[in-house]
Order: sequence, then C-alpha cells, then structure tokens
Amino acid sequence: MPSDLLRAQYEAYPYPARDPRDETSRLIAGSPGHLDEVNHYVFGGRLDFSRPLRVLFAGGGTGDGTIMLAQHCADAGIPAEITYVDLSDASRAIAERRAEVRKLTNIAFHRGSLLELDGFGPFDYIDCCGVLHHLEDPAAGLKSLVSVLAPGGGIGLMVYGTFGRTGVYPLQDALRTLTGGLPDAERVDLAKRLLKTLPPTNWLKRNPFINDHQESDAGLYDLLLHSRDRAYTVPDLAKLAAACDLVITAFIEPARYDPARYIADPRLSRRLDGLDMLRRAALAEQLSGSMTKHVFYLTRPEDAAGAVARPDFPDAIPVLRDLDGPAIARGLKPGAGLRADLGGLPVNLALPRLAGPILARIDGRTSIGQLFESLAANDRSLSPQAFQSQFQDLYAALNGVNKLLLRRPAS
Repeated sequence: MPSDLLRAQYEAYPYPARDPRDETSRLIAGSPGHLDEVNHYVFGGRLDFSRPLRVLFAGGGTGDGTIMLAQHCADAGIPAEITYVDLSDASRAIAERRAEVRKLTNIAFHRGSLLELDGFGPFDYIDCCGVLHHLEDPAAGLKSLVSVLAPGGGIGLMVYGTFGRTGVYPLQDALRTLTGGLPDAERVDLAKRLLKTLPPTNWLKRNPFINDHQESDAGLYDLLLHSRDRAYTVPDLAKLAAACDLVITAFIEPARYDPARYIADPRLSRRLDGLDMLRRAALAEQLSGSMTKHVFYLTRPEDAAGAVARPDFPDAIPVLRDLDGPAIARGLKPGAGLRADLGGLPVNLALPRLAGPILARIDGRTSIGQLFESLAANDRSLSPQAFQSQFQDLYAALNGVNKLLLRRPAS
C-alpha cells in the first residue's frame, strides 16, 4: 500500500485511540519495549543504566511503547536518546502531547517512514510494534531497521498471528465489497451495521480473542477496513528473521509458546523431547488457537547466545514485573500456586516450597546470591544446591508468564 494511503488512514483514525489527559493517572505498559523485558531478552540483563541507551520507535503511532520506555528510562535515571518516527502527523501530535503531560524530554519526534532511515541511528534497541504486517514488503522494512541497528543491539516486534485472527480476513474482504469507494466515515458506519447483523455462524463472531472493533472507531478501522495487513505463523517469522540475518531470541510470554502447557497426556508429552525452540513455538501456536499476535525479540546471530538472561549467576538480580512480591508472599498458603491466564486458558502456576520467602525478598536490588544468604541465615540446613533448585522452579513459573526477569549489576 502506498505510504500516502497509510498516512491518510492514520490521520483520520490515529491508532490506538488515546487521550493525552489520561497520562496523569496511568502508564500503559505492554510488550515489546518494556525496559526490564528488553534488558532480559535482548541484552542478557547486562544493560548499564549509567550509559546512554539509543532507541528507535519505528512507526510509533499514538505513542504507547515510546511513552512507556521513555518513562521507564527517566525513572531509572538512564540517559536515553529515544527517536520516534511515524508517517501520521495526527498520531505524532497525540504522542507528543502525551510526552508533554509527563514532562518527558528524552524523545525526539520525527515524521517519516521506517523505509527511509538515512541519517538516523545507530540504535541499541529498535521497537516496531504493529507495523511490518501493513507493509507491501515486510522483509524490506525489517532490513531497513537492521541497517540502523548498532552492533550488539536488538529488535522488538509485534505482528499479527494467523490462527488467532480467524474470521478477520473474510470479513475484511466482505467489507471491501460492501463499502468500497465510500468515504471513511460511511465505511465505518456500514461496518458497524454489518457487525450487528452477522449470523452466529460467522467466524469473527465466534472468535472470542478479537475485540479491537468493539473499543473505538480507530480499532474497528484498523481491524476490518485496513487496506493491507497480513498475519504470520511462527515458521513464517523464522523465515522472515533468517532473510534479514536475524535470530529470534524469545517469544512473549514464553509459557504461551511451550506446547507442554497444552498437552496433558504423558505419551504425547514425550514426543516434545528434542524439539528446538522454534519447533516448540510453532506447535504451541497450532495447539493454542488464541495467538492473535506475536511479540518477540531478535538479535543478529552472533549476539543470540548471550541475549537472554539466565538464572544461573549468583550476581543476577531478580526483578518482578507488575507484581508485589511481599504482598503475594503474605497471601500464599503452603503448597498453593498462582493463577494465570495464557491467552484465554486459565492455568495454575505450581510454586516451590520457598516461593513465599523468596518473593518477600525480591526488591529489584537484591541478587540471587544475596537472597540465598538471607534465607540461609534463618535456616542453616538450606544448602546452595537446594536453594538454587527452589529458585529455578520459581523462575520457570513466573518467567513463563513474563513476571520475573533478571538484570546484572553494572560492572
């Protein structure tokens, strides 16, 4: 789709719909682009918060990711240099106003295309959320991003998922037939009318995981009236990454991409042995059915081995995302787990015996080794091996739902 058509859509319907006044009461946090997440899955937890972090938001829209990471960096005291690029003046104006409300001064806003990045960069981290799947040539878009990626850097992407968007594309085609050639406002009105009369057999009506069209006119337009979008399976993404000389380091949330979460039969579970990360993720996608989008991180092949932080260093510092460790510890009963949701599938996260005492001590400053020392001071029988086993089990449960991440202290 020519860039002028893309620009026209987002001038009329900036997406996602946001009111800058809401910045006084909440910070929208998501993925990709969360600071702790980027540090964990791209830089192996090794980011030095005292040094500048150069970031590009390519196709920044109304600013969710840009504002989130800029605020995280400001709160952490990181001297970040964040560049926002988008085709739409209307979207950029909303993002700029959100930054003004928050008094963020670490963002440079630019009108432009991610296909035309000459003069920008290099960047340590590049975020491109919900954009590549609207390009005529997504691989060309990703290669453009790679061209301004600094050595040792990484990329966070979100693209649509094929199976979770069941019902979207037939309805897009139907609306092209019913609304083609009409003004945008009339197309939106007719789309709303059609949605009210869809039969119960319609695949979109039967898909409980798609609701963008119910939230705003911008969401409806983006979902059902967009001139171009495509969706991806995990194998599609692996091919796209390889074509751009990149490696996928992680999918978010990791547990959703673990087929063992969807298979209870032990004989079937044994068939998972030997599958690599991408084959496991592809199988999980086929079994889940609810993945409307894929959020994932990539690096160059030479950086992939050290990209993801591991809980096997005593100086690694556990960081809880959106969880109050002491509060959870107070409410945990012996042998109890935590409830979580994996894309509409409720699961119980089994927690180890020491989950409560460990969670009570996680504060984003205390290392794994220091956690052991604190617990061992109260229990002389606790061995390093026993503690490590307990921590590994807790990490596996909470990291799987993206709630426990790691960083390393500055050297």
